[in-house]
Amino acid sequence: MGSEVTPLCWLYVIRSLKDGRLYTGIAASRDNRLREHNTGRVRSTRNRRPFVLVYSEPFETRAQAMARERYFKTPEGGALKQRLVGTAESEDNRI
Repeated sequence: MGSEVTPLCWLYVIRSLKDGRLYTGIAASRDNRLREHNTGRVRSTRNRRPFVLVYSEPFETRAQAMARERYFKTPEGGALKQRLVGTAESEDNRI
């Protein structure tokens, strides 16, 4: 048996099927948060629905997830995010 820890927080990247743009966020539950985005409960993404989950990373703490989210929003981190999403989408690894 592995020593995997159940993640407390997720960093997630979703793609709008309406405009193709990415949105990055953090949440305790990826599935619940994706549902909130797709039902219009998130003001910032309401007009860009529907969304699909294209990438996610588990973290043991919210602080770790927030740090990764901040990094993904920098030029260097944004380039890494694009590569990771591209790899996940090309492998059809929608989580």
